Amino acid sequence: MFYDIGHKIVAIQCVVLLLLNTTTMDKISTILVPLDFSDASKTALEYAVRFAGLDDRVAISLAHVVSENSPADLKKEFEGLQAHYSKDLKKPLNWIDVTGSLTESLLKIQENQKIDMVIMGTTEAQDHEIKLISNTSKFVSQVDCPVLVIPEKMDEFQIKNIALVLGKEEIDDRHALETLLDVARRFNAKVHVLTIENTSEMYGYSEADRTNENLLEYYLENFYSEHTFIENSDVVKGILTHAMEKEMDMIAILPRNHAKRSNPSEGRLTEMLTLKSKIPVLAID
Repeated sequence: MFYDIGHKIVAIQCVVLLLLNTTTMDKISTILVPLDFSDASKTALEYAVRFAGLDDRVAISLAHVVSENSPADLKKEFEGLQAHYSKDLKKPLNWIDVTGSLTESLLKIQENQKIDMVIMGTTEAQDHEIKLISNTSKFVSQVDCPVLVIPEKMDEFQIKNIALVLGKEEIDDRHALETLLDVARRFNAKVHVLTIENTSEMYGYSEADRTNENLLEYYLENFYSEHTFIENSDVVKGILTHAMEKEMDMIAILPRNHAKRSNPSEGRLTEMLTLKSKIPVLAID
């Protein structure tokens, strides 16, 4: 009886939160794309353009950190991009150039420009290169907004199936699911929840799992597909293998770097996924 009451309270809370946020469900209207004219950053820009499409509510800003390797005529480079994508976007591209370190510059832009999502490219790291953490991974671990990391070799845009990775803890920030709902709704994509069990303990529907299940059902609506539990001592390998076998188009994760209701994590899982994944990784923080 006590569990039933608690179960109903969680459900009621979810309904109330949804009613309060129905006017703000479209959370992605400003996208920032760091552009250094590398192949990885150009791939990210191409993906961002496909993501925004002809939606007149979405604006894309390009951020370039000026360095000695910057093109001699940045204005001309930008005008070329503007012309190239003019037919693919409702709103024209914006241009921001700054000086300083990449991470600090992007963090300032994200805060000052009220960016809803950052889409940035990365190059897959080999096992012997993992210690050389990329700028992308560093940025993802520090920024307090959703970041969509695009592998350099992405050659097709499709968002039909999203693998949402959850741990055994309760979801710390329920509002993060609104961003995931926005993405799923935008592309009519299904969200497949995945939990990797890497210990010998019992796993399945714990109290935290039940709470998360209620949140997922209410926030993700009919876009929520199922929750799969898999045993694998290597969490990263388990996630990537499952995503490949099930032909997922994106991996979503809720980093606990800025957790408020539990102990913050160091973001190691997010970091490894952004370095190793062959499909986009959406870190919703």
